[in-house]
Amino acid sequence: MSVRELYVKGAHVWIPDREQVWRCAQLTQDYKNHLVTVTFEDGQTQEIKVKSDEELPPLRNPEILIGENDLTSLSYLHEPAVLYNLQVRFCNQNAIYTYCGIVLVAINPYEELPIYGPDTISAYRGHSMGDLDPHIFAVAEEAFTQMERDNRDQSIIVSGESGAGKTVSAKYAMRYFASVGGSDSETQIEKKILASNPIMEAIGNAKTTRNDNSSRFGKYIELDFTRSYSIMGANMRTYLLEKSRVVFQAPEERNYHIFYQLCSAASDKKYSHLRLGPPETFHYMNQGLQEDPTPPRRSRPGHQDNFHYLNQGSSPSIEGVDDGADFIETCKALSLLGISEATQNQMFRILAGILHLGNIVIQDNGGDASTIDKGDESLAIVAELLGISASELKMWLCHRKITSGREVFTKPVTLSEATFSRDALAKHIYAKLFDWIVKEINKCFAAPTKPFRFIGVLDIYGFETFEINSFEQFCINYANEKLQQQFNQHVFKLEQEEYVKEQIEWEFINFYDNQPCIDLIESKLGILDLLDEECRMPKGSDQSWVEKLYDKCKKWDHFSKPRLSNTSFLIAHFADKVGYECAGFLEKNRDTVSEEQINLLKSSQISLVHALFTEKAQVAPTKVKVLPTGPSPAHSSKQMRKSVGSQFRDSLNLLMLTLNSTTPHYVRCIKPNDDKMAFTFDPTRAIQQLRACGVLETVRISAAGYPSRWTYHEFFCRYRVLCTSRDIVRNDMRLTCEKIIANMITDEDKFKFGRTKIFFRAGQVAYMEKLRADRLSACGIMIQKNVRMYIHRNRFRRMRNSAIVIQKYARGMASRRLAHHMRQTAAAIKIQACVRGWVKRVQYRRLVYTITRLQAHARGCWARQKYQHMRRDRAAIVIQKNVRQWLTRRRYLRAMRGFVIVQGLVRCFLARRQLKKLKIEAKSIEHQKKLNKGLENKIISLQQKLTEMKNENSFISSYKEEITVLKTRVTDLKGVEKQLKASNNQVSELEARIAELTKELEMERGEKMDVLTQKERADKENRELIEKLNEENVRLTKELSDAQKEETKRESEEYLRRKFEAEKQQLILENTDEKSGYQRLLKEFNRLEQKNEHLEEELAKFKGGNAHKRTASNVSNLSGASDAPTELVHDDASEFSSFPGDDDWMSDIGYGSVRSRSSEMSDSNRNLDNIEWSSQKTGDTSEIKIQVPQKMEDITLVLQLQNKVRELEKERRNLSKQIDHLESSSPPDDPQHAQELIRLQELEMENAKLKDDLNRLRKSIADSEPQNNRVQEFMRQFEALQDELERRREECIQLRTVLANRAHDLRSVTQTSYGKDVDIVNEDGELVLAYQTQKQVNRQLEDELKKEKQRLHETETDYKGELERLRRDNERQQKLLAQNLCKSDATNSETLLQSEIMRLTSENLNLQGQVDNLTEQLKKYKRSLRAYAKKLKEAGGGDPTDMLDVNTTNEGEVLPIIRKKEREYMGMFEYDRREEMQIIRVLVYELKPRVAVTLLPGLPAYILFMCIRHTDHINDDEKVRSLLNNIVNGVKRVIKKRHEDLDSTVLWLSNVLRLLHNLKQYSGDKAFQAENTVKQNEQSLKNFDLSEYRQVLSDIAVWIYNGVIKLMEEKVQPLIVPSILEHEAIAGLSGNKPGGMRGRTGSVARELESPVEPQKALDLLLKEMTQFYRTLAMFGTDPELITQVFRQIFYFICAGSLNNLLLRKDMCHWSKGMQIRYNLSHLEQWTRDMRLHESGVTDTLAPIIQAAQLLQARKSDDDVHSICDMCDKLSVSQIIKILNLYTPADEFEDRVPISFIHKIQAKLQERAEGEQAQATLLMNTKFAFPVRFPFNPSSIHLEDIELPDALPLTMLKKV
Repeated sequence: MSVRELYVKGAHVWIPDREQVWRCAQLTQDYKNHLVTVTFEDGQTQEIKVKSDEELPPLRNPEILIGENDLTSLSYLHEPAVLYNLQVRFCNQNAIYTYCGIVLVAINPYEELPIYGPDTISAYRGHSMGDLDPHIFAVAEEAFTQMERDNRDQSIIVSGESGAGKTVSAKYAMRYFASVGGSDSETQIEKKILASNPIMEAIGNAKTTRNDNSSRFGKYIELDFTRSYSIMGANMRTYLLEKSRVVFQAPEERNYHIFYQLCSAASDKKYSHLRLGPPETFHYMNQGLQEDPTPPRRSRPGHQDNFHYLNQGSSPSIEGVDDGADFIETCKALSLLGISEATQNQMFRILAGILHLGNIVIQDNGGDASTIDKGDESLAIVAELLGISASELKMWLCHRKITSGREVFTKPVTLSEATFSRDALAKHIYAKLFDWIVKEINKCFAAPTKPFRFIGVLDIYGFETFEINSFEQFCINYANEKLQQQFNQHVFKLEQEEYVKEQIEWEFINFYDNQPCIDLIESKLGILDLLDEECRMPKGSDQSWVEKLYDKCKKWDHFSKPRLSNTSFLIAHFADKVGYECAGFLEKNRDTVSEEQINLLKSSQISLVHALFTEKAQVAPTKVKVLPTGPSPAHSSKQMRKSVGSQFRDSLNLLMLTLNSTTPHYVRCIKPNDDKMAFTFDPTRAIQQLRACGVLETVRISAAGYPSRWTYHEFFCRYRVLCTSRDIVRNDMRLTCEKIIANMITDEDKFKFGRTKIFFRAGQVAYMEKLRADRLSACGIMIQKNVRMYIHRNRFRRMRNSAIVIQKYARGMASRRLAHHMRQTAAAIKIQACVRGWVKRVQYRRLVYTITRLQAHARGCWARQKYQHMRRDRAAIVIQKNVRQWLTRRRYLRAMRGFVIVQGLVRCFLARRQLKKLKIEAKSIEHQKKLNKGLENKIISLQQKLTEMKNENSFISSYKEEITVLKTRVTDLKGVEKQLKASNNQVSELEARIAELTKELEMERGEKMDVLTQKERADKENRELIEKLNEENVRLTKELSDAQKEETKRESEEYLRRKFEAEKQQLILENTDEKSGYQRLLKEFNRLEQKNEHLEEELAKFKGGNAHKRTASNVSNLSGASDAPTELVHDDASEFSSFPGDDDWMSDIGYGSVRSRSSEMSDSNRNLDNIEWSSQKTGDTSEIKIQVPQKMEDITLVLQLQNKVRELEKERRNLSKQIDHLESSSPPDDPQHAQELIRLQELEMENAKLKDDLNRLRKSIADSEPQNNRVQEFMRQFEALQDELERRREECIQLRTVLANRAHDLRSVTQTSYGKDVDIVNEDGELVLAYQTQKQVNRQLEDELKKEKQRLHETETDYKGELERLRRDNERQQKLLAQNLCKSDATNSETLLQSEIMRLTSENLNLQGQVDNLTEQLKKYKRSLRAYAKKLKEAGGGDPTDMLDVNTTNEGEVLPIIRKKEREYMGMFEYDRREEMQIIRVLVYELKPRVAVTLLPGLPAYILFMCIRHTDHINDDEKVRSLLNNIVNGVKRVIKKRHEDLDSTVLWLSNVLRLLHNLKQYSGDKAFQAENTVKQNEQSLKNFDLSEYRQVLSDIAVWIYNGVIKLMEEKVQPLIVPSILEHEAIAGLSGNKPGGMRGRTGSVARELESPVEPQKALDLLLKEMTQFYRTLAMFGTDPELITQVFRQIFYFICAGSLNNLLLRKDMCHWSKGMQIRYNLSHLEQWTRDMRLHESGVTDTLAPIIQAAQLLQARKSDDDVHSICDMCDKLSVSQIIKILNLYTPADEFEDRVPISFIHKIQAKLQERAEGEQAQATLLMNTKFAFPVRFPFNPSSIHLEDIELPDALPLTMLKKV
């Protein structure tokens, strides 16, 4: 294949462009005659003439390869392809990371992206670099994995220019290492490392023209790991701090951030001693680079412009940066790293001293001398802050020592030398402080022991070139030359290793070697050597040094001299040719500080300043040359004479030695634009950085070899269309590929066959893709040709057949039409004759009619005209009459109006005149007297009345003394008499009323006696029959009423339960987050506890075997955690719901079998005998069939009614006891009270007798005359009167009781307050007023009571209606039940037995009612007896206590009689406390799952609970506490020991929950007794409240549940991606996407195969899920809990598959979406098979299902709304990510347009406005749904449980 074959019409090429660097164009004709004609996208046409084929413009990659993750996978590897691929990924797909071989290219997005969360870290953990999308985490994972696998140190080299994002990339890499480091300690290390970031940014970062937060130093951080590969410490090394920035800043730049942060805190009193803000005059205020002193001027306090070292850049602030807040953060970080506040204060003193040092004004003193003014305040401030002498500082700033032999001279220095000395001192102090801070940080990071391995992260500056380049740029570019050399060698090494591994023949690849440039800099007589030599010369200068360079370095090809400059030189670096200005090189290389200044700082009183300059020189990496005053061995060392350049060269060589000893990984950061705009790509700036960072060199090395690499299988699958069937050799894939390639490529140098891969030169994949596309196009044309031929042939045949049929029918139709025409002609002639005659007749008639009508109209017209003339004449007369009338009326009205106006004016005049007269009279004195005369009379009369009142008052006061004397004679009996009078009056009234009623009754009785006599005979005849019917009716009515009451009660309880459940569900939904938080804390607590257990075991092993044995603790650790606020589902009656039972083996596996030895109890007394168990064979779960009695509902109804009656009776007895106690405890106040009480009781008894007689009489009357309406009406009225009387009587009794109590209280109060003068209380009638007020209150209460009764009556009516409806339904159901009962004899016997039980229960209830009546009578007799006893005692009788001795214990005998069984157990196990641990050992420690599966599900929990019941029965507090604590500790130990065994964890999850449910069911709480039997309620705990232990068990259940979920997730996790994403059930549907198939190659080749074959993964996943389900069901797990388990597992599957899909571009195409949807349908079908689909388990798969549907959906502008509506479970970022990743598998499918993605994004933003848009990209795989344990009561009776032979529990005794 020649190059010309690719340059054909339609091919795309790249043309160089000044603005866009490269422009895409299309060939308009084939390349020939060295002429290339292209057309650009804007329509512009250009002809390019080339000299040879090598100068042809680069070809553009096929559309399908654009946007690849790896640049080396492109078919054409050249500069425009790399640049365009990066631009497409960055701008169109928002992908900031791209691979380029082993290099990760990171483009700064200038925007926060949600791709660095914990979920992203989890997604990249365990994956090699080529599996997922490019990411900094992938590089970190590669380094961490190679450290684990190869046991070798690693390095990550992050480089790039300022603002490219180097620091951020390094920070995220260290975050990844801290997250996957192993234990909890890495979190602390990460916090410390992150805390060091604000410190290092404050002291080492500054604002530059390119970056607001530019790092002005390089750093290398080593993360140290233990042998278990967990982080144990860190170490930081820094390189080449830009010290010159301390004293000089270029325009629009700033000094280091720490200075501005310190100035922002100047107003704080804590830092007032730093003197940052007084209104001083500063010498270099806003003077830029000038050195002229300025007049004094006021400055802003504390502002950075006050300092010369801060104001030179004229850019004191950064937009969006708060220096004050950053300063607070810096202080917090210093404190976190262990630097005390005192030490921080000394640091800030040093920094402030540096600022004030720059403000010292040095003046010219004439000649070669300089001086400092004595009044210079900055000098004093510097001396004070640094703790040194101000005079000495002044001396050595302006003088220096010269040593000549043995003599020492002091010589003044010039102004420029003094200024330089001041700035050098400031730089030296800051460098020392910087090194000290780094040293302190390393102390904090230091590992306690020697690290095993480390991973280094190098964050270093990239290649720099400015308009003026100085010594700093020279060192930076020198470092980049060294790093680039190491990078080139490593890339070349990997390329050659790949060829050797594949055993292919290869030629040496020439690559750029920058060793000559490095030799130019660091060799002998090189630039650095000459610079050091010039620095040692006494009078060396920059100019003399550069002249030496011109002379000595001209032999180097990389060195040159500019044409127009004698002070600069050029060096050809690997990235570009850079010119350096020699000014300042010598001074920066020397970095000289006077020894006298150093000694002065050593004598400082500040401990930190003293420590900075007395430590050993080798500690600080940045060394400074110190000028000695005389020969000294210490100062003449070789190390102290090293220059800055030499030191940097040594440290750089040490760094390269470290990097070469590790496996390097490279991250190249790119700055996309200089405006810091988000996702904006500037090709010019990008290409400069790509050339400088070595990315293009990597591409060039790859292109020089064989960049495209395919495995044989992949190549065959892709290009099998280019071969014939005879070329295919199934057993030898390599031979098949050789035949395919032989048909396509003739040049053998273009490809090589390796051991497992085929290697191609650059461009060959594009050529093969072209051939494949041509072949597919030809095949498509062939298919289209044949299909179209088939379609047209069928169409022609159908048309021909249709034409024949049409002709046949047309000819027949024509014949029929001819015959029809002939018949029509004959008929037409006949019709014409008839029609013509008819027409003539019609015409004649019409003519006659017309003439007649014309005559009539003419005559009518004449008549109407005459009539209209007559009407007009009459109208004119009427109009004339009305007009004349109107004119006359108008004249009259006008005249009347004038008369009225004149009258009004006259009357007004007269009224005003009269008003004046009245005003004059009112002002006269006589008039006033007349008015006052009446008032005087009134005043006189009032005075007379006042005089009379005074006289009367004096008369009354004369009797006051007499009244006082009378009051003293009144005794306490007065009040009692008043009360007795009142009571006697009421009693008399009642007696009178009773007498009246008695008389009326006598009269009624006499009148009705005759009637009764007459009816007596008839009654005797029918009485017997009526009595029988009545008895039967009463019995049935009572049963019906009881049933109705119970049904009403059930309905109300059901309503309340539903309401309570709804409220509870709402509360649960509101507190879901708190539940989740609590459970996460619980999970973390359990994990920490488990880890602590492991550590203790390891410690015990380390100390020597069995030194430590765990003992049972009194209280579980989880009980302490239960005190925390939690939203776990507690005891709740609303959670009684469970799955409805059916015949399936899964429905009721938990509570149905007793796999134990047979009992000796009779069959009639055992409920478990009705259960039929089918044998379980070969591990299959047995099917359970339970026979339930047909009329169980009736028995339950009666038992519940009986239970309710018993509760009411118990409550009544308690109230009666309280009343009796109150009556017996209240002593009589006086004899009259006792008499009154006896009298009242006698009256009550008499009244009761009269009422009984009256009722009997009324009943007899009603029975005798049931048909007499008058009698019935009379009886109804009488009943109403009787009810009213009864109500009034009760009210009187209540009021009397209240008045008596209040009178008694008032009397006691008044006696206490007034003694015998009780009547003073009611002196002013206050009691009467209070009584009236109380009566009003009583009336109001009575009205409210009536309203409440009315409302209750209405409610009762509604309930009765509902009850009637339920009664009808009950009758209908009874009929159906009766029909079913007639089906078999067995059921009839059961029915008879059931009816007998109903009859006995009814009799029992009747007897209970009689007992209640007798008890009421007994209470009345007891009250009377007490009253008589009191009276007897007062009369002097004996002690009546013997008579009152009534055995109250007999009241218990009135309870319903329960027939005992022949042999009845109490449902508990008795045991000796000494055998407690043996019981725990058998039931907990030694119980194996294979044994437990043969027992009743939850049997250990039942046995343990029966033991707990026995401890409650004997009321042994210590025993129950010991048992429960041993149970809790035993379960925890078993789970910790067998936490990796799923069967064991599920077994104890089921048993813990069963024990928890039993504690609830038998707790005695009504909320948990709704489904209990009477026997179960009787077996409730009586003495202990174990609610706290229920919480402990609930927490343990949550812990075990989380362990089960973790085990399942660990088993499912390796199957998720192969089964959901990679499984291809539809073979050949998803074609392999071409990518050059180079494959991502790590730093070392890494071949990892999937642990599961994708074709078998789906079946394995379904098998695992089925096994999980069977395990849960086999151990009797609650169905609700099974649903929760699989809901969590399905969420984990969805999250894992979706996260992987979002990070794999090769999966995002249409065919893969179909495969994913097909695979998910298997999971959905599995849930339907297991009957889990109705519980919402598959709803958790909605995100991955919608992602698959999104891949399959049509992506046009018309589908925007439908896609947004379809993907409601996906976040905005996830939808946009999938659309950006979507890549067609073939060129025949179009890409997703950018405009479509923007429309989708805009629509989704509208949707997200009303919701909280998710900021994260990946789903949280650690998310856990809140765990709920719904209450599930057991129907198994405790007394029926037997101990199986499989459990050696002989120490237990059933009682």
